[in-house]
Amino acid sequence: MSLVGEERKSIILDMLNLEGQVKTIDLVKKLNVSSETIRRYLEEQEDENRLKRVYGGAVKINLGGEEPSYLKREVLYSEEKQRIGKAAASLVEDNDVIFIDDGTTPLQLIRFLMNKNNLTVLTMSMPALHLLIEYKNKDLFSGEIYLIGGKVNATHSRVTGSIAEKMAAMFHADKAFISIDGIVLSNGITSFDAERGQLASRVIENAKQTIVMTDSSKFGLTQLYRIADWRDIDIVISEVEAPKDWQETLEERGVVWIAAK
Repeated sequence: MSLVGEERKSIILDMLNLEGQVKTIDLVKKLNVSSETIRRYLEEQEDENRLKRVYGGAVKINLGGEEPSYLKREVLYSEEKQRIGKAAASLVEDNDVIFIDDGTTPLQLIRFLMNKNNLTVLTMSMPALHLLIEYKNKDLFSGEIYLIGGKVNATHSRVTGSIAEKMAAMFHADKAFISIDGIVLSNGITSFDAERGQLASRVIENAKQTIVMTDSSKFGLTQLYRIADWRDIDIVISEVEAPKDWQETLEERGVVWIAAK
């Protein structure tokens, strides 16, 4: 394989990582090569277990076909999540009502709220609840805590279900900090768990501002349940800059992207 060929294959993988899928017809135009050449590239990359070929193109291999347990998620991308949490906390103002979603990324937000006054925090996350209680008992957190109650998911340490959705509908948050399992330009943000995703959707409907917290490993992945479209999102916080191919669409939709440093 020539250097040009390797560069083309790298471009194909970059597109897959951002969008989750590529079409042969689009690759022919972008790379200015024949469809036979594109098919050869895709075959070679499938043999290398870098993508999965489908009719008319290829899709990204989703190595995480199901949601890891909370304990497993806790150790993944921990440094990146701390930076994202710190950046998210900078958006919180005194007297805010905020929703802190389930997940190890939003959990990091709590560690940087110690200098905020008179907050009201809503959450369906058991680890978030325990950390907030610990901070409050140590006089490190000033505010009120509301647990959105319902069916307990022990594996993922969270509450979901119809009862939780009804309770969530009673509150209006100033800022909703949302965790995700997948993000692509064409499909917005998605979740492994339909019940968790539905609860997050309800919170977003009642929030003045929706802030997505995600590390770059979620880019290009589409999971089972669509939480929200881009029109419902105000801010995305990640450890990296927005992909270049996304920037025009983000500007059109009015989405602000924050790269946590």
